[in-house]
Amino acid sequence: MAVHTLVASLPDPDVLLARCRALALLDTILDPHAPTHTFASDWREDVGLALMDNGSGDQYAVVFDPAGIFLYGFDHESTATPWRESPRAHWPGLLDGLPASLAHYATAPEFEFDGFFDATVCAWREQGATSWQCGPVEFAADESDGADHLFELLTDGSTDAYLSFAEDYFERAIDRDAVAAILTQAPLNRRTVASLSPTADFARVARQARALGYTVPDAESADPEGPERLAGR
Repeated sequence: MAVHTLVASLPDPDVLLARCRALALLDTILDPHAPTHTFASDWREDVGLALMDNGSGDQYAVVFDPAGIFLYGFDHESTATPWRESPRAHWPGLLDGLPASLAHYATAPEFEFDGFFDATVCAWREQGATSWQCGPVEFAADESDGADHLFELLTDGSTDAYLSFAEDYFERAIDRDAVAAILTQAPLNRRTVASLSPTADFARVARQARALGYTVPDAESADPEGPERLAGR
């Protein structure tokens, strides 16, 4: 899948936002020290940022701006890598057509490496638009921009897709019902968190879940040992 297939497969903005938040919450439970997926609701004023970094040189960012959404990815083994030549250069057409309302993200220092915007795939959707757009890039049959594996979890969005990723990454079984509960934005409870990670700090997870827009019932946030501890005094 190259970017042309990606723009036809990406969900509407509200669904994409929910998926990005769900991936971040799942990852912070399963891997609190180095999550693959993260989400900053307050990256900039009124702007959210979803990030993926697999630790092997591949990454993506999805910017949720009131003006629209800017999405880019970098596959270090892709045909379209800017490192294919020196000095680095984007694949022809990569940023052509990027609207002015979102173009400044392609020059944001946070997305640059050694002064250059490293990207192999870019897509965007302005506020009010009915479809995703990309530049007029072209690829031969044996060329790729890495869109297929970079954004699979965002385009698929299913429980099975995340399970496949997580069980391969963590090399252990992952509770399917718990994953499904988080992907469907069900209210977060201790059982769900413990099913994913028995050692997870629920208070920390609950704070992050609320920041991501999840409901955490007050009863779940209460200290489960509180009554017993008081009774023993």
